Amino acid sequence: MSLEKVVVHPLVLLSVVDHYNRIDKVSSQKRVVGCLLGSMSKGVLDVSNSFAVPFDEDDKDSDVYFLDHDYLESMYNMFKKVNAREKIVGWYHTGPKLHPNDIKINELIRNYCPNSVLVIIDAKPKDIGLPTDAYVAVEEVHDDGTPTTRTFDHVKSEIGNVSELKRW
Repeated sequence: MSLEKVVVHPLVLLSVVDHYNRIDKVSSQKRVVGCLLGSMSKGVLDVSNSFAVPFDEDDKDSDVYFLDHDYLESMYNMFKKVNAREKIVGWYHTGPKLHPNDIKINELIRNYCPNSVLVIIDAKPKDIGLPTDAYVAVEEVHDDGTPTTRTFDHVKSEIGNVSELKRW
């Protein structure tokens, strides 16, 4: 089933902005990273929860970054005990745009969720509008015969609650 849109619950936005603000006070880190939890139904990805993951990266070399896998796994195991229906559906960062190492980080997240979605959440929006952009990784085939590469395709996103949307 193909992904038509990503619906991000307000709780997720609140959690991400809180994560960003806590890290911003104690670090010079430009963005924060975490996991998105939720479920997929009829082409709609319902992102209902999230958790922060310790992350750091080198500003000068995009190949140098740290994502704490052990922390990610232990947090996910705790979340499964609370709500077994929520699965890892992807990851977030606070952007404000795509970064060179996002494909590599996405490949790591795919160990937990093969069809991982990246949602960039702008924790300090300057413009009016949605503070989210959603992406899925796709294989890009080159006409010149060079090996395929992975890149991101934009997916429609909105803020809301899928269960609320179904009632209307």
